[in-house]
Amino acid sequence: MTYDLVIRGGTIHDGGGGEPFVGDVAVRADAIAEVGRVTERGAAEIDATGLAVAPGFINMLSHANGALMVDGRSQSDIRQGVTLEVFGEGWLMGPLNDAMRRDALEQQVDIRYDITWSTLAGQLAEMVRRGISTNVASFVSATNVRINVVGHADRPPSSDELERMRALVREAMTQGALGLATALIYAPATYADTSELVEMSRAVAEFGGMYISHMRSEGSRLLEAIDELVTIARAAAVPAEIYHLKQSGPANWPKIGDAIARVDAARESGLRITADMYTYAASSTGLDSVIPAWAHEGGHRELVARLQEPATRARIRGEISAVASGRWDAVRPVSFREPRLRPLIGRTISEIAAERGRDPAETVMDLLAEDASRITSVFFSMSEDNVRREVALPWMSFGSDGASLAPEGDFLRSSIHPRAYGNFARLLARYVRDEAVVALPEAIRRLTSLPASNLRLDRRGRLVRGHFADVVVFDPRTIQDHASFEDPHRYASGVAHVVVNGTPVLRDGEHTGALPGRALAPVAGA
Repeated sequence: MTYDLVIRGGTIHDGGGGEPFVGDVAVRADAIAEVGRVTERGAAEIDATGLAVAPGFINMLSHANGALMVDGRSQSDIRQGVTLEVFGEGWLMGPLNDAMRRDALEQQVDIRYDITWSTLAGQLAEMVRRGISTNVASFVSATNVRINVVGHADRPPSSDELERMRALVREAMTQGALGLATALIYAPATYADTSELVEMSRAVAEFGGMYISHMRSEGSRLLEAIDELVTIARAAAVPAEIYHLKQSGPANWPKIGDAIARVDAARESGLRITADMYTYAASSTGLDSVIPAWAHEGGHRELVARLQEPATRARIRGEISAVASGRWDAVRPVSFREPRLRPLIGRTISEIAAERGRDPAETVMDLLAEDASRITSVFFSMSEDNVRREVALPWMSFGSDGASLAPEGDFLRSSIHPRAYGNFARLLARYVRDEAVVALPEAIRRLTSLPASNLRLDRRGRLVRGHFADVVVFDPRTIQDHASFEDPHRYASGVAHVVVNGTPVLRDGEHTGALPGRALAPVAGA
């Protein structure tokens, strides 16, 4: 019997959350052949003495679908042990119609590539064709489905339109989608009411899929938003997950106890409710998220046109709300399309407004009109104590809510949130090793088998015989994130080896250039 790879002498965390043990992991082709004591030599060997050996980590909310089209190495995540990128939340690369394809091409900023597909499965297949180091999987976005049928209008779908939307969801599910994703603070997704989301989720339930949501509010109406998610899960008979659970703005920080209690109560009633998070007290989204939803109707071009019309602009100004109200010093743009605006990257809205001699709200509208893009920004609006409390929750998994990048080429044209380079290493360094908020075996469970089970993935998330060989070998004593808000394009350290589908993609801390990633689909009806 010959093994292709043997990882020897490591401290094995099998992903189940139990006590680790010292042993070997043998790989044949793309699967784990043995776990324990392996006497036979492998064609290749890795000495893992003194290191942790775990299943590859799952990034529950990745926006790497664009970056992987131009650089399939997935460097910033691979170097943290991530072996699966899960796409979801807002606008995705399918289903697309011709108008959506044109809009997508127009909105590309630093990362540019042709769009030759119309379905979600089409982009995943194109990624694999080009070559990727990580596995990929995706939800179908309710935003895409709504734009396909209703466009950017602020109105409910007719009964015929709703059935067409459900048909698009069913089509995506037959092509391997994990379930339905929503991003309900962004237009046009925010125009959907609860009953529409229930009907869409019922289409997902036919295939055993789940509902996952950037909820309608993470601030003043956080608790009501959780209630809506629970209502959808119960009415549609689907599992549900909260994207990046947080409490935005100091006035909402005390709501964390009630938020957790609502999830716990739903779980105790028999619903499968979970959540994911990133390990930072700052969020990142488009600066246009502070613009009221009605002003987005018709799409981004219509928003820019409204910002140029004096009476409408005055109304928008009156309704603008920062995530941390009145604290424009806590909002930093990190990406612009226009080269002349790029010197403003990393500066606060307060600083930009003072330099221009303008009111901050006026400055925001000016920038959105001048750049004609969403202007990705960082918002410092969360509580570190709340982050720490959420890390400890047993039903919490982790997602970067960012891309997977490399500190080179076009990726350096913009600043970013450091979570793209540090989210998973930060969990293991700060909250596991340094602060002991959660024990290492439990943290690994919630990086691996918990999300794999929630997503109904076939033989992923555990180091057991017969499972696919997605493996990370790292040093718990030295693993560390290095990216900061001031200097975000910095790799994490401490991950020595990463194996994807039996192929080493990171060896001794350096990328091998291998691109063995696959598009994954859930187990049908599981």
